[in-house]
Amino acid sequence: MQSLNIDRSAPQSTRQAAAPAVFESLRRVLATDTSKTAAFQRVALAAVVLPHGLQKVFGWFGGWGIEGTLGWFQSALGVPAPVAALVIVSDFLGAIALGLGLFSRVAALGTALTMLGAIAMVHASNGFFMNWAGTNPGEGFEFHLLALGLCLPLIVRGGGAFSLDRWLAARLGART
Repeated sequence: MQSLNIDRSAPQSTRQAAAPAVFESLRRVLATDTSKTAAFQRVALAAVVLPHGLQKVFGWFGGWGIEGTLGWFQSALGVPAPVAALVIVSDFLGAIALGLGLFSRVAALGTALTMLGAIAMVHASNGFFMNWAGTNPGEGFEFHLLALGLCLPLIVRGGGAFSLDRWLAARLGART
Protein backbone atom coordinates (compact mmCIF):
# COMPACT_ATOMS: atom_id res chain seq x y z
CA MET A 1 0.00 0.00 0.00
CA GLN A 2 1.24 3.42 -0.85
CA SER A 3 0.96 6.11 1.82
CA LEU A 4 0.15 9.71 1.06
CA ASN A 5 2.71 12.27 2.05
CA ILE A 6 0.51 15.05 3.49
CA ASP A 7 2.01 17.99 5.30
CA ARG A 8 -0.45 18.30 8.16
CA SER A 9 1.50 21.07 9.90
CA ALA A 10 0.58 23.79 7.38
CA PRO A 11 -3.19 23.56 7.74
CA GLN A 12 -2.87 23.19 11.50
CA SER A 13 -0.61 26.23 11.85
CA THR A 14 -2.92 28.22 9.58
CA ARG A 15 -5.86 27.23 11.75
CA GLN A 16 -3.94 28.10 14.90
CA ALA A 17 -3.02 31.54 13.56
CA ALA A 18 -6.57 32.28 12.36
CA ALA A 19 -8.37 31.08 15.51
CA PRO A 20 -7.16 33.89 17.81
CA ALA A 21 -8.14 36.52 15.24
CA VAL A 22 -11.62 35.03 14.86
CA PHE A 23 -12.10 34.80 18.63
CA GLU A 24 -10.85 38.36 19.10
CA SER A 25 -13.33 39.62 16.50
CA LEU A 26 -16.12 37.67 18.15
CA ARG A 27 -15.12 39.02 21.57
CA ARG A 28 -15.29 42.58 20.22
CA VAL A 29 -18.75 42.03 18.79
CA LEU A 30 -20.01 40.53 22.07
CA ALA A 31 -18.23 42.76 24.58
CA THR A 32 -20.52 45.04 26.56
CA ASP A 33 -20.80 46.62 29.96
CA THR A 34 -23.33 46.29 32.78
CA SER A 35 -25.47 49.21 31.63
CA LYS A 36 -29.10 48.77 32.57
CA THR A 37 -29.87 51.72 30.29
CA ALA A 38 -28.52 49.78 27.30
CA ALA A 39 -30.57 46.76 28.39
CA PHE A 40 -33.70 48.93 28.49
CA GLN A 41 -32.92 50.41 25.05
CA ARG A 42 -32.35 46.94 23.65
CA VAL A 43 -35.63 45.52 25.00
CA ALA A 44 -37.62 48.63 23.99
CA LEU A 45 -36.26 48.45 20.45
CA ALA A 46 -37.05 44.73 20.26
CA ALA A 47 -40.59 45.34 21.52
CA VAL A 48 -41.20 47.95 18.81
CA VAL A 49 -39.56 46.10 15.91
CA LEU A 50 -40.75 42.53 16.60
CA PRO A 51 -44.42 43.20 15.75
CA HIS A 52 -43.25 44.49 12.36
CA GLY A 53 -41.28 41.27 11.92
CA LEU A 54 -44.36 39.24 12.85
CA GLN A 55 -46.32 41.13 10.19
CA LYS A 56 -43.67 40.35 7.60
CA VAL A 57 -43.19 36.67 8.50
CA PHE A 58 -46.61 35.43 9.65
CA GLY A 59 -49.01 38.09 8.36
CA TRP A 60 -50.05 38.93 11.92
CA PHE A 61 -51.35 42.38 12.89
CA GLY A 62 -52.56 43.08 9.36
CA GLY A 63 -49.28 42.12 7.68
CA TRP A 64 -48.76 40.31 4.39
CA GLY A 65 -46.56 37.39 5.41
CA ILE A 66 -43.29 36.54 3.70
CA GLU A 67 -44.53 36.21 0.11
CA GLY A 68 -46.66 39.35 0.25
CA THR A 69 -43.89 41.36 1.88
CA LEU A 70 -41.30 40.19 -0.66
CA GLY A 71 -43.71 41.00 -3.48
CA TRP A 72 -44.41 44.50 -2.12
CA PHE A 73 -40.73 45.28 -1.65
CA GLN A 74 -40.04 44.21 -5.23
CA SER A 75 -43.05 45.73 -7.00
CA ALA A 76 -43.62 48.94 -5.02
CA LEU A 77 -40.04 49.79 -4.07
CA GLY A 78 -37.93 47.94 -6.63
CA VAL A 79 -35.95 46.28 -3.84
CA PRO A 80 -34.27 43.01 -4.89
CA ALA A 81 -35.57 39.88 -3.15
CA PRO A 82 -32.30 39.20 -1.24
CA VAL A 83 -32.35 42.71 0.27
CA ALA A 84 -36.06 42.39 1.12
CA ALA A 85 -35.31 39.03 2.76
CA LEU A 86 -32.62 40.69 4.90
CA VAL A 87 -35.15 43.28 6.06
CA ILE A 88 -37.56 40.50 7.02
CA VAL A 89 -34.81 38.63 8.89
CA SER A 90 -33.73 41.83 10.64
CA ASP A 91 -37.24 42.71 11.77
CA PHE A 92 -38.03 39.18 12.95
CA LEU A 93 -34.88 37.33 14.04
CA GLY A 94 -32.98 40.55 14.73
CA ALA A 95 -35.71 41.74 17.09
CA ILE A 96 -35.70 38.39 18.90
CA ALA A 97 -31.90 38.59 19.17
CA LEU A 98 -32.17 42.13 20.55
CA GLY A 99 -34.66 41.00 23.16
CA LEU A 100 -32.27 38.27 24.27
CA GLY A 101 -29.21 40.46 23.94
CA LEU A 102 -27.65 38.02 21.47
CA PHE A 103 -25.30 39.67 18.96
CA SER A 104 -26.89 42.98 19.98
CA ARG A 105 -24.51 45.10 17.92
CA VAL A 106 -25.22 43.15 14.74
CA ALA A 107 -28.98 43.10 15.35
CA ALA A 108 -29.05 46.84 16.11
CA LEU A 109 -27.01 47.49 12.96
CA GLY A 110 -29.56 45.53 10.91
CA THR A 111 -32.39 47.55 12.41
CA ALA A 112 -30.51 50.82 11.81
CA LEU A 113 -29.92 49.95 8.16
CA THR A 114 -33.57 48.99 7.78
CA MET A 115 -34.65 52.32 9.29
CA LEU A 116 -32.28 54.29 7.05
CA GLY A 117 -33.59 52.42 4.01
CA ALA A 118 -37.21 53.07 5.03
CA ILE A 119 -36.51 56.77 5.49
CA ALA A 120 -34.68 57.09 2.16
CA MET A 121 -37.04 54.97 0.06
CA VAL A 122 -40.46 55.73 1.53
CA HIS A 123 -40.85 58.13 4.43
CA ALA A 124 -38.61 61.16 3.77
CA SER A 125 -40.90 62.37 1.00
CA ASN A 126 -43.81 62.38 3.50
CA GLY A 127 -42.10 64.78 5.88
CA PHE A 128 -41.21 64.42 9.52
CA PHE A 129 -44.51 63.70 11.28
CA MET A 130 -46.46 60.48 11.52
CA ASN A 131 -49.86 60.62 9.83
CA TRP A 132 -52.00 60.44 12.99
CA ALA A 133 -54.99 62.25 11.44
CA GLY A 134 -54.84 60.31 8.18
CA THR A 135 -54.74 63.52 6.16
CA ASN A 136 -51.34 63.01 4.52
CA PRO A 137 -50.53 60.58 1.71
CA GLY A 138 -48.16 58.56 3.93
CA GLU A 139 -46.19 58.38 7.16
CA GLY A 140 -43.26 60.65 8.02
CA PHE A 141 -39.95 59.46 9.41
CA GLU A 142 -40.19 60.42 13.10
CA PHE A 143 -40.67 56.78 14.20
CA HIS A 144 -37.62 55.72 12.22
CA LEU A 145 -35.53 58.48 13.74
CA LEU A 146 -36.49 57.33 17.24
CA ALA A 147 -35.56 53.74 16.36
CA LEU A 148 -32.20 54.97 15.05
CA GLY A 149 -31.72 56.78 18.37
CA LEU A 150 -32.10 53.46 20.16
CA CYS A 151 -29.89 51.59 17.67
CA LEU A 152 -26.80 53.77 17.70
CA PRO A 153 -25.83 53.38 21.39
CA LEU A 154 -26.36 49.61 21.09
CA ILE A 155 -24.10 49.44 18.05
CA VAL A 156 -21.38 51.40 19.87
CA ARG A 157 -21.63 49.99 23.42
CA GLY A 158 -23.34 46.64 23.06
CA GLY A 159 -26.44 45.17 24.69
CA GLY A 160 -25.61 45.95 28.32
CA ALA A 161 -26.79 44.12 31.40
CA PHE A 162 -28.82 40.92 31.27
CA SER A 163 -27.66 40.11 27.73
CA LEU A 164 -26.55 36.81 26.29
CA ASP A 165 -23.71 38.80 24.72
CA ARG A 166 -22.35 39.51 28.17
CA TRP A 167 -22.62 35.88 29.19
CA LEU A 168 -20.96 34.63 25.99
CA ALA A 169 -18.25 37.29 26.20
CA ALA A 170 -17.41 36.15 29.72
CA ARG A 171 -17.09 32.57 28.45
CA LEU A 172 -14.71 33.75 25.70
CA GLY A 173 -12.70 35.89 28.09
CA ALA A 174 -13.80 39.24 26.68
CA ARG A 175 -13.09 42.40 28.58
CA THR A 176 -16.34 43.76 30.00
